[in-house]
Amino acid sequence: MSEDTPTEAEEIFTESQKLKDDADAVDETKPEDEDDSRKTRDVIFVGTKPIMTYVTATLTQLSTQSFVTIKARGQRITQAVDVSQMIVKRMNTVGYKIKDVRIASDSLLSQDGKTRNVSTIEIDITKE
Repeated sequence: MSEDTPTEAEEIFTESQKLKDDADAVDETKPEDEDDSRKTRDVIFVGTKPIMTYVTATLTQLSTQSFVTIKARGQRITQAVDVSQMIVKRMNTVGYKIKDVRIASDSLLSQDGKTRNVSTIEIDITKE
C-alpha cells in the first residue's frame, strides 16, 4: 500500500467522525424543536366543548408543567375566564394562581370579505 491511500481502519475512523459530527449537528437543533413543541402543549384553546373539559385539560397540564396558558377568542372569552376561576377558586388548597392576563385584538377576514376585529384573551395559571 502506498502512503497516499488510507488504510481500512483510517477509513472507518474517518466515517465514524463524519457520523459523529452529523449527529452533533442534529443534537444541536433538537432542543429547539422540543422547546417549540413544549410551548404548544402548554396552551389550552377554549372552544365549544363543555367547561369541565378545559378544566380537566388544564389541571392535567399543570400536574406536569409549571404554568399553562388558557387562550380564547370572541364569545369564548367568558368561558376561558370561567375555566380559570374554577381552577383558582375551587382548587385553592392546591395553590394555583393567575400569573398574567393579556388581552388583544386580531384582525380576521370574514366570509363576506370584510376585515373584522376579534378580541382575544390569554390567561397564565401557575402553581404557587
